[in-house]
Amino acid sequence: QPGPVEGKEVGPVAITHGGSASLRALPLCSEVDEADLKRLAGHLIERRSPHDSTIVQEGQPGDYMYVLREGRVKVTKLSGAGREKILEILEEGAFFGEMALLDPPERSASVKSMDPVRVLALSRQDFLNALSRSPGLAMAVIRELARRLRHTNLDASHTPYQSVKERTQELLRRLATDPAEDGWRGSPALTHQEVADMVATSRETVTRAVKQLKQEGWLRQEGKRYWIRDDG
Repeated sequence: QPGPVEGKEVGPVAITHGGSASLRALPLCSEVDEADLKRLAGHLIERRSPHDSTIVQEGQPGDYMYVLREGRVKVTKLSGAGREKILEILEEGAFFGEMALLDPPERSASVKSMDPVRVLALSRQDFLNALSRSPGLAMAVIRELARRLRHTNLDASHTPYQSVKERTQELLRRLATDPAEDGWRGSPALTHQEVADMVATSRETVTRAVKQLKQEGWLRQEGKRYWIRDDG
């Protein structure tokens, strides 16, 4: 069974039945040639999990990586004091769990569903075989690992010297990728607690920071979504 992910397993037939077109739309597979893509499709196992399920558990062995087809997940890590910090929120098209396959043996973080999710699971051996066959797949993985490293380096260099307001701004700049016609960019839906868990502070402190940013005209909020100006 592919890892600790909960929920219904659909199996590889569900992926291959519709051909490889749906996989081609994934950033991970966009540069994989057709023959390799069809071979990869035959090894992917689709799984569905409800909201608040643990897909990957920090400290546990990892034998599968996952591609997110539907829903959102959060990547989390526990501090020494037992506080959960959200490292990143991933949406449809993202992949995770590959680090434990490339650098065994244990998972470096947990991944939990924020919505009902649908993922595609790929075993260690099938993943490594696919990397050796497909330069396009290997480059997609390298680019994503480089992006994550860049983010980690920026976070490490900025966080000790930034106020909560500045950390909140930095986070929302990074997450606000949905364009709007009036020149604002939108974030995924986030609660104040989730923002607090990502900038390492309390919910009350984030609420004050968000209020200040809205009063300054830098931020607007619609429900759980935040909007910042393109030049913000």
